[in-house]
Amino acid sequence: MPWLDNFTNEWNAIISRAVLVLNSEALPAVQPSRYRLSTQHALVMQQQEHLSRRPNIVLINCDDVGYGDLGCYGSQKNKTPALDRMAAEGLKFTSFYQASPWCSPSRAALLTGCYPPRIGFTEFDGMPVLFPGDRWGLASSEVTIARALSERGYATQAIGKWHCGDQPDFLPTNHGFDHFFGLPYSNDMGRQVGEIQEGDRERIKTPPLPLMSDAEVLEQQPDQASLTARYVNEAVRFMRASRHRPFFLYLAHVYVHLPLYVQQRFTARSENGVYGAAVEAIDWATDVILQEIARLGLSNETIVIFTSDNGSLAVNGGSNAPLRGRKGTTWEGGMRVPCLLRWPGKVAAGVAVDTVASGIDLFPTLCQLAGITHRPTPEIDGLDLGDLIHGRSTNLMERPFLFFNRGDLEAIRVGEWKLHFSKSGNEQPLLFDLDRDPSESIDCFAEQPGVVARLSSIANLARSEFGDRRLALQGSAARPIGQVAQARTLTEFDPSHPYYVAEYDLADRG
Repeated sequence: MPWLDNFTNEWNAIISRAVLVLNSEALPAVQPSRYRLSTQHALVMQQQEHLSRRPNIVLINCDDVGYGDLGCYGSQKNKTPALDRMAAEGLKFTSFYQASPWCSPSRAALLTGCYPPRIGFTEFDGMPVLFPGDRWGLASSEVTIARALSERGYATQAIGKWHCGDQPDFLPTNHGFDHFFGLPYSNDMGRQVGEIQEGDRERIKTPPLPLMSDAEVLEQQPDQASLTARYVNEAVRFMRASRHRPFFLYLAHVYVHLPLYVQQRFTARSENGVYGAAVEAIDWATDVILQEIARLGLSNETIVIFTSDNGSLAVNGGSNAPLRGRKGTTWEGGMRVPCLLRWPGKVAAGVAVDTVASGIDLFPTLCQLAGITHRPTPEIDGLDLGDLIHGRSTNLMERPFLFFNRGDLEAIRVGEWKLHFSKSGNEQPLLFDLDRDPSESIDCFAEQPGVVARLSSIANLARSEFGDRRLALQGSAARPIGQVAQARTLTEFDPSHPYYVAEYDLADRG
């Protein structure tokens, strides 16, 4: 990352460790004329033994779950005993950020280890996320966590929300996942009551919501209340089928994105309305996953990570407390999210980690833990958190973290300081000490000119690489987004089709 070349010697050392290559050393090709059968057998056994030592990985990514929505993060409204137990049995990150406050760029960043501008995920025809039938998506040249792991022998499965492009070239099965079961985009992009008036589109396309199996539409307008249980069943089947080899499960929940359709067994006992019921359905799903891993005897061999794609909308009972802001903003509440990591016997239990970490760090971290020690281009931005999660000393406390919103570099954090430059295209210079003021309520801009100058200098280096839409700056390292010449929606409305529900009866979107 050239924008940080002049930051500190420690930072450069971190970067050098973070530049990974996906293809580690392969076993030599076995030539029957030169190797005896016993040698071939030994090589095969060595490879199988090596694979068996690699950890399984379960990455649970929720939709719009806020910093204050879980009991282990302070919620008094939502019951989350399984997630609270997961926090007690592993690490709880208290300064964990996603790379965008919007679904599509956040998810693409998490999967590739890159800030959204590096992979072209800034705006999509003027919109902050992808919509049905858009011609844009994650380029086939980008390397995802799934592709990296698959090339090293992992079984891979994506379940739930994708939202990195719905054209065939952009679907999960073309990005390293053996199989996909879920929705190609948000659950409010099907047919539902009410019209959308947003941006420069008078009417955003909302064809029947497709539930997909691999690259095929399995069902249209599915019962949304049933999706979580169906996703869990698919996850259990995958883990059982893959238990004799390392596996990577990416479970991306439909909750708590609007509209909220939740089974009555959860709504009946919720103390926070349908929102609390959705959170508790996520907790139930996590409990099933953890218990199945234990039943298979894989607890000590499986890394489980729980997080969210961005902050809560902070409506209908959602909470980012004690943080300021919400989904769609670069205030803390828009991008700082819950993150739990559990790996019995390998990471400490009940530890709160306040070091800044991010979704873009998961790519290099998981590759390193899986024994992938080298990586070809393209370049990534995430850092290996291996030392951090194992409780060893690191130099991560002073790492810069960038807050992008639709191509604008709106803020930067270094250590305890967060410097804001703009909001929604308008200049808004503010400085906050997040250690003392996580709610971003006490502006220190005038009192700390040295801090402002130092963070501004680092931000300018970042702009040279990533660009800044507000300042009309082009980044030197921004790669093109994937694009198809002619795009079409996966479904079209047919009045004669036997939909479960032809039009969802909740108008909530977002």
